[in-house]
Amino acid sequence: MTRLRLTITHCPRRALILSDTPRPDCPQCASQGFTRDGCHLATNVYVQTAYATCPCWDMNRCRVLLPLPHLPSRRRTHDLPPF
Repeated sequence: MTRLRLTITHCPRRALILSDTPRPDCPQCASQGFTRDGCHLATNVYVQTAYATCPCWDMNRCRVLLPLPHLPSRRRTHDLPPF
């Protein structure tokens, strides 16, 4: 079963990429892609929460499909006075 998703990345250059997603029926991460390690409750605050990636997902598995052009921001000039 393929678990691919189209996303837009902005780093290092704006592009359309095809990336992997976590397995939807994974019992370890519940399709989140990560698990919590070292999480405990101390005085109503969670302390030292560390996250580890789940083996069902490889976040580095992606392919650039199409580089997108940089779009300059448009200035709104219709509400400025003419002088």
